[in-house]
Amino acid sequence: MIMLQFSQPGRRVRSRDAQYDGQVLATCRWVRWGAPLAVVLLAAVLRLWNLGVPHALVFDETFYVKDAWSLFNNGYESTWPADANPLFEAGQTEIFTMEPSFVVHPPLGKWLIALGMNLLGPGSPWGWRLATVVVGVLAVLLIMLVARRLFQSRLLALIAGFLLAIDGHAIVMSRVALLDNFVMFFALLGFGAVLMDRPWHAARLATRLVGLTDPGWGPTLWWRPWLLCAGLAFGLTSSVKWSGLYFLAAFGLYLVVVDALARRRNGVSFWLSAAILKQAPATFLLLVPVAVTTFLVSWTGWFVTRGGYYRDWADGSGAAWTGPLAWVPHTLQSFWHYQAAAYTYHVGLATPHPYQANPLTWLFMTRPTSMYYQGSNGGEFGCQFQSCSAAITSVGNPLIWWAATAALFYLVYRLARYREWRVGLILMGMVAGYLPWLMYLNRTVFQFYTIAFEPYLLLGLTFVIGLLLGRIAAPARPEGRHSAHSQAHEYDVQPRSGALAGVAVGLGVALVLTAFFFPVWTGMQTPFAFWQLHIWMPSWR
Repeated sequence: MIMLQFSQPGRRVRSRDAQYDGQVLATCRWVRWGAPLAVVLLAAVLRLWNLGVPHALVFDETFYVKDAWSLFNNGYESTWPADANPLFEAGQTEIFTMEPSFVVHPPLGKWLIALGMNLLGPGSPWGWRLATVVVGVLAVLLIMLVARRLFQSRLLALIAGFLLAIDGHAIVMSRVALLDNFVMFFALLGFGAVLMDRPWHAARLATRLVGLTDPGWGPTLWWRPWLLCAGLAFGLTSSVKWSGLYFLAAFGLYLVVVDALARRRNGVSFWLSAAILKQAPATFLLLVPVAVTTFLVSWTGWFVTRGGYYRDWADGSGAAWTGPLAWVPHTLQSFWHYQAAAYTYHVGLATPHPYQANPLTWLFMTRPTSMYYQGSNGGEFGCQFQSCSAAITSVGNPLIWWAATAALFYLVYRLARYREWRVGLILMGMVAGYLPWLMYLNRTVFQFYTIAFEPYLLLGLTFVIGLLLGRIAAPARPEGRHSAHSQAHEYDVQPRSGALAGVAVGLGVALVLTAFFFPVWTGMQTPFAFWQLHIWMPSWR
């Protein structure tokens, strides 16, 4: 009886413990799935709210929306009557001609815009912008998946997604029917595929080398499915804008370097020559043909119709190729001529524009692009103040953008000192998305092009936040350093006192800034004085 009296409370305690553990586990599951969902919902609300305002073609929507609709109907982009915008905005959307228009960007992004227009109607601003807003929301989910894999931390994945969700530049580029949001999304898909290939490649290389006393050059790895995915993703990127080719080239070189270092770690004698002469050709064949095929498929409308620009160029008198290339079908000759003409246009574009921004200033956000501005006096356009402004300016959240820029410079230093693979991968995204533009300092370019590499800026900032929170593992000692200063403890990054509170405050301030800038990202009509409060630099006007 005494034993029974003592055992019964124990059972009740264990029962309460089990119940408590079950509640904790259920809460953890809710947080695990609920927190990312909340970030995605936040991104969706910020991007979808009042998406139909303004009911006007803003900035380069005047090209891409109309091109998308004529492409959808004709199979190629055709011309429109002069001053077609007011008619198009009023619902007269079938006034395009059958005459081809010389367009310099591949058609995939316009096909995607056209899908939204077909779904919601070509006269609806929601239809114009549906594809870009969907991609903008999906990009927030994608960067969380990439960050989760890259940092092995759910918290850092949430932070990366939150930063992209609330940044003004990402919000604006998701709310206008331009092509660059698609470039960003497909390039990030390719980045994720390269990230997934790293452990796949490393594990199979090590397995193939087991038991070899003299590996020589080592094996050639042909079955790398993530490289096929990367080739597809970078092909889609290039099918939106030619700048996608820079991502294909940059990450192709990156893969060769990764293979060389992996062979060196595994004791391959001729690791460098093996990576260049043996594995690199296989990597090329896994990556590039898929990308080229994807690019060509995106031009299907041009190939299967007869009305596209330069479609019959090779059939003209004296135009067709002669000599060893005379056998090439005229359709492919005409296509090549079109691509050459588009390339010539791209590299020679130097038309002055009031909102052009030198690439050297992009990281500092000194000249954001004004997509739309409408000033009004009391009584005009519903203005209830002495004077009003309605603006869409692709200025990023200042705290996020400038902190990310500072983090980028730190990552360059950190790569030189520690040679961490995660830092190198993030910086390769910047190399692909940013450095090529430094070759075109005299070309007409804009700040909004930076959306293509913004995810890597934010991943860099997330990396630094991870260091502050102690969520990033200490790097390995660089090879060849044997001094006393190269002990592991020198590289350990311990969580600093109050780091979590500091990061939380920083993210809170960023969220407040998003609320403050949101009206000038979304075309809301505000008092003119309120708009002026957002002009933090004279060049932001």
